[in-house]
Amino acid sequence: MVYLRIIAEIVGLVGLSAIFSGLNIAFMSLPRRDLRHLAKLGNRDAIRVLPFRENPHLTLAAILYANVAAVTTTGIVLESYTGGIIAGFISTILLVIFGEILPQAYFSRTALKACSVLAPVLRLTVIITYPFSKPTQLLLDKVLPRSERPLRSRGELGLLIHEYKGSDHPELDDDEVEIIQGALSLSEKQVSEIMTPLDKVFWLTTNAMIDRALIEEIKAKDYSRIPVFDDTGSDFRGVLLMKDMIDIDFAANPWRVADFPLRHGESVGSRTALDTMFRKFLSSPSHLVAVEKDDKIVGILTVEDLIEEIVGHEIVDESDRDHGRR
Repeated sequence: MVYLRIIAEIVGLVGLSAIFSGLNIAFMSLPRRDLRHLAKLGNRDAIRVLPFRENPHLTLAAILYANVAAVTTTGIVLESYTGGIIAGFISTILLVIFGEILPQAYFSRTALKACSVLAPVLRLTVIITYPFSKPTQLLLDKVLPRSERPLRSRGELGLLIHEYKGSDHPELDDDEVEIIQGALSLSEKQVSEIMTPLDKVFWLTTNAMIDRALIEEIKAKDYSRIPVFDDTGSDFRGVLLMKDMIDIDFAANPWRVADFPLRHGESVGSRTALDTMFRKFLSSPSHLVAVEKDDKIVGILTVEDLIEEIVGHEIVDESDRDHGRR
């Protein structure tokens, strides 16, 4: 019976040390911001653990006081039954292996779940050690003010999202990953990288005559919007819509482009960032803009071009299958 009592005491003390040692490593590995996000999403484990993580110095002090008490008591108990050297050797082996290494290795793999399950133990520990842990917390708050982990950079977010691609059990499918990565890269790319060069664009001047032959060409290529420039091709005058010419008989009476109402047209610099361009399209009635460089029109950009850059795929409609993009 004596031996059973000794074993029970040692197992209990080493077990307590293991719990507090594991809680220490698990608790400190949980970023507050991540816990807040999980709590807002309704994660029950995060909701239970977050109050302790919001006051980290108090919780940390309580855990460490309890752990040190368990370790010290283990040595005292062993020494009462064995010699000092033997007690020190046995307590060191037991505490290092079963009180530190194993629990820390396990708790670090299941940090949130372990802290959630042991939340009642953690709360009781804070209450019991409060006369010591509270002054320690006040001192730590003054010496080491709390600091939030900085938000992840654009590059870190890109790498984080990329890890979902090809995953066996992804929260995001590959299409969602490509869209998010495309959106994150908008500020790093310029209009000139995705525009259609002017030499590949069908455009008209304000003085151009629209006759039956030109209408047939426009119909054959399925153009719906035609950019209009001045005679030199350096000033963007607006956009001519095909629907405005549907009921006109051009065979009997050709029209000048200037005789049609042109939709509002804007010009942007070739170095405009794509995220800026995205905001411009949201506030602009026109879905086509001219791209300028050194006071000359060098190309055009449509909202379709921008969406294709975000989704990572070319948008192919019926006309694109038989004709060029523009």
